Amino acid sequence: MGLRGPVGIHFTDCVDPRSREMVREALLTHDILGAEDSPEPAEVALLVLRSSVEPAVAWLRSERDGSHERRLVVALEANKLTSDQVFRLLAAGAVDVLSWDALCAERVAARLERWAAIDALLDSPPVKESLVGGSRAWRCALRQVAEVAAFSDAPLLIMGETGTGKELVARLVHELDPRRDKRNFVVLDCTTIVSSLSGSEFFGHEKGAFTGAAAARNGAFALASDGTLFLDEVGELPLDLQAELLRVVQEQTYKRVGGSTWQSTRFRLVCATNRDLEGEREAGRFRSDLLYRLAGWTLRLPPLRERREDVLPLVEHFLAQHLSNPPLLDEVVREYFLRRPFPGNVRELRQLVARVAHRHVGPGAISIGDLGSDATSGLAIEDSDWCDNSFQNAIGRAVAEGVGLKEIGRVAEDIAVKLAVCRENGSLQNAARRLGVTDRALQLRRASQRPPEIKSA
Repeated sequence: MGLRGPVGIHFTDCVDPRSREMVREALLTHDILGAEDSPEPAEVALLVLRSSVEPAVAWLRSERDGSHERRLVVALEANKLTSDQVFRLLAAGAVDVLSWDALCAERVAARLERWAAIDALLDSPPVKESLVGGSRAWRCALRQVAEVAAFSDAPLLIMGETGTGKELVARLVHELDPRRDKRNFVVLDCTTIVSSLSGSEFFGHEKGAFTGAAAARNGAFALASDGTLFLDEVGELPLDLQAELLRVVQEQTYKRVGGSTWQSTRFRLVCATNRDLEGEREAGRFRSDLLYRLAGWTLRLPPLRERREDVLPLVEHFLAQHLSNPPLLDEVVREYFLRRPFPGNVRELRQLVARVAHRHVGPGAISIGDLGSDATSGLAIEDSDWCDNSFQNAIGRAVAEGVGLKEIGRVAEDIAVKLAVCRENGSLQNAARRLGVTDRALQLRRASQRPPEIKSA
């Protein structure tokens, strides 16, 4: 099957021994192994329940930031689950909820094979060399990119703030596209299109079609045929151009300006925007029919503030692009990068690192002076802004879902421990010092994070 790691099989207490053995045997038949078959940590957790979802919801919430990157729920008595219960399981972190039947093990195996293929793409050079980061939010986004690129030819709409890497993701889609005869990756920036010349930009023109048309010219649709057309900032297109684009997307035919012959084109369409296109549609500024055509798949790229774990790896990556032997970062500099808000996201971070690389001279680590006064002048203002709106929103969602104060506190502490250990590169001693606790206290907390209600196979 090619799984990257073993599958951890877990049961709620109400699943009787006979049912456990039945499930285990069926899964082993399809080479789906439980965690007891390997000393490696399981990346996929298979949680089996009967009809009560409360223990499963509690376990899923506790594992939301744990070692299991995907959690799949199998219900032995799915007919007793209400739709609200299923939605609660999904909200708690399950990627799917399946009912147990004769084909369930085969369906689980098929999902694992697809996930393994996607993860293999994430570990391939095109991804690792162009899109740096290992945070959960970033890997989740990249998994969607890999799946739509390798297993679909549907249009992709990439949404995200300025500087989040939308064009890089579009290029990755083209790179991972399995078509053997694929051709060019064509970029058309919709913010630069002039209405009077839009026909030529999109469709091309014949010689003499208008003043200055001294020769025939191919437009974006022709250049992207058998390749990929990337429309950057598609939300900037005026309504008349939206109608022209819709016709080509639907019919895959067009006429050059000044021509009378219909031309055929087949291309993969990837669009990007930093606008809320649904809001634009409701306001009448973006056509509903075009939006639904463009959004065969929709991907939201997380801003850098939602993937803080990736900041330092990105800094090191950008430094290596400018310096043959990139120096280490002084501890104060590391803290600076982690505290800075970066409203311009990865693009702003890359530009700052470039300035740092050009300023740094001599041996030794990069010091705070290498950042320059222009970069550090506003740092003190951001010092105490860790409890921001995103933190409050997360607590608000937990309260709305009926999560108790004790569980909220426990989950917050567990997440803090995991992030501290990650930031200190796995050093429990340094993580404990950062959190202001003893090494022993940190070890005991990590050992007691698994809820007692769920038993592993």
